[in-house]
Amino acid sequence: MAPNENLLEVRDLKMHFPFRSGSLLSEKKGFIYAVDGVNFAIRKGETLGLVGESGCGKSTTLRAIAQLHKPTGGEVMLNGQDLVKLSRDNLIKARKSMQLVFQDPYASLNPRMTSGEIISEPLRIYKKRGVLDISQQEINDRVELLMERVGLSRYFKNRYPHEFSGGQRQRIGIARALALKPDLILCDEPVSALDVSIQAQILNLFKDLQDEFQLTYLFVAHDLSVIEYISTRVAVMYLGAIMEISASIDLYKNPLHPYTQALLSAAPIPDPVIERKRQRIILTGDVPSPDKKRTCCYFHDRCSKRMDKCSASIPTLHEVGTDHNVACFLYHD
Repeated sequence: MAPNENLLEVRDLKMHFPFRSGSLLSEKKGFIYAVDGVNFAIRKGETLGLVGESGCGKSTTLRAIAQLHKPTGGEVMLNGQDLVKLSRDNLIKARKSMQLVFQDPYASLNPRMTSGEIISEPLRIYKKRGVLDISQQEINDRVELLMERVGLSRYFKNRYPHEFSGGQRQRIGIARALALKPDLILCDEPVSALDVSIQAQILNLFKDLQDEFQLTYLFVAHDLSVIEYISTRVAVMYLGAIMEISASIDLYKNPLHPYTQALLSAAPIPDPVIERKRQRIILTGDVPSPDKKRTCCYFHDRCSKRMDKCSASIPTLHEVGTDHNVACFLYHD
């Protein structure tokens, strides 16, 4: 694969959940448009941070990419294969190249399995299915190697999850994700449940592992400082759609979309002089209900810079600079 070739391409991804009024036997009332036409690509070896406020569709996007939710529409191209169209058996084989690290290290590990069994489980499953040709000794060796690589002693492999701290449990989850030697790791807010000091350790671990194993990350988070630190590029999401996507440095120095500007203005800066001079952008109104199909700009209801055309049609992601795209009529010709 060429250095700048895309490992993952998401094209017009939609995830609409039907809902009913009243009982389960009642008629379908409508849809929740959780993800509504998302487009982005991730190059091999980079980290794309996906950021936005709670409920904007970040985690749903990640789960739709992993096919944990079957997308309503769109394409998810991984290594040139559309995961949406694959049969069950072929999807299982394709998932070998894509693994997940979950948000809650307390809920994502089986309490009845030892740490060694948890890390080796993907290897044993793929061996049983005939996808992986590996001996039990090789499995044991890889488990011990991965435990030490994520900062855990190999002698802890017979311990159960309740015997570890939250940070140690997340290290087990990361080791499990690495077991199959994937190309892409989908990270669903993997540090949000951890103490701040532990967050820094885990983020540094992610960076070290990326350099060592040539990994590619899709990193979902709502903490802007975490996204700035870990990401090569950043995509800003609002109400199930991408508002802006750019190189991390460019986006934090020069945010263009009104929503991105408001989001960054809400993040505290650890410099009292700068913080006192900054002007907060206060958004009015509430986030619209996701059960309404949008026919205008997704941010139209709360934008102080809205124009007449904003209520008439949906702006597409428009290139305004080198690798900088924004979905706003302010930057359309």
